[in-house]
Amino acid sequence: MKNNVSTLYFILLISSFILTQACSQNDTNEEEPLIWTTGEDSTSSESEDDQNSDNQNSEGGTNQETEEQENDSLVLPNIDLSNWKVTLPIGNNGKPTEVEPPEILQYATNETLLPFMYNDSLDGSLVFYTYPGVTTPNSSRSRTELREQMVPGSNSTNWTFVQGGTMKGVMAMEEISKDQDGKYHRTIIMQIHGRLTNEQRDLIGEDDNNAPPVLKIYWQNGIIRVKSKVLKDVNTSGTELLYTDAWTDDEGFNFSQEVGFDRFSLEVKASEGRMEVILNDDETVVFNSQDMDKWGVFENYFKAGNYLQTTDEGAFAKVKIYELEVNH
Repeated sequence: MKNNVSTLYFILLISSFILTQACSQNDTNEEEPLIWTTGEDSTSSESEDDQNSDNQNSEGGTNQETEEQENDSLVLPNIDLSNWKVTLPIGNNGKPTEVEPPEILQYATNETLLPFMYNDSLDGSLVFYTYPGVTTPNSSRSRTELREQMVPGSNSTNWTFVQGGTMKGVMAMEEISKDQDGKYHRTIIMQIHGRLTNEQRDLIGEDDNNAPPVLKIYWQNGIIRVKSKVLKDVNTSGTELLYTDAWTDDEGFNFSQEVGFDRFSLEVKASEGRMEVILNDDETVVFNSQDMDKWGVFENYFKAGNYLQTTDEGAFAKVKIYELEVNH
């Protein structure tokens, strides 16, 4: 009987030991995967978040770079308008609208100017658009044209050939209409215009200070044509020089280079008894005759832009100026 009890006790002891080891093993198997999974999930999550963050930064950087590239591709014209006013082909009672400094400096937001003078920021030009419209009292043709003002807002201070001056510009014809024969209209893109002083005006009894333009530079059928003033009688002198009808146009000069609708540069140099026009820093025409000596009696100012030389219905022109600089 004792042997049976001892055997039963031994079996229960062994069974209890085995059960304890089994429970202990289950606890271990349940805890270790949980810790590993949490660590693996955490690492995976952080990695994905970092990757997403990198992707977001990359996408954000790409968008920002695209915007910067777009902004970098926008170019503004190299023109200081502080000493220029502009005349437009619109106005009231036969008087064209003019915009002077400082208003002209805000041309990009000026509602009056916007249809006629605006930036093409893709190529960095200032576009001058005009058509037959309101004209100045001394002309039958309209314009969108800059007029030099040595003192901003005033036409009274100008320069003489003795004082001299240079104007250099980079330009292009964007678009121009054709006449009924299929030929392009022409337009004046640069000028040196004469002006009477108040004393000269009063001396010859004129109503205004207008004097002839000594230089007119045309875009004409894809070439650059230059015309100057000469005296009808080279012996004219004194007060007689001040009368407009003492002067007439010369025969004109055509540069051999054809500019077409391509970009080109023009430089105008005025000095005592001499005037020079240079196309593309390569081809030059010089005026240094006795007529130029006698022209020294006048004051002068530079002009640049788009002075359309037709009144044909439906005519128009768009001239681009990329750079414009004047020095005295």
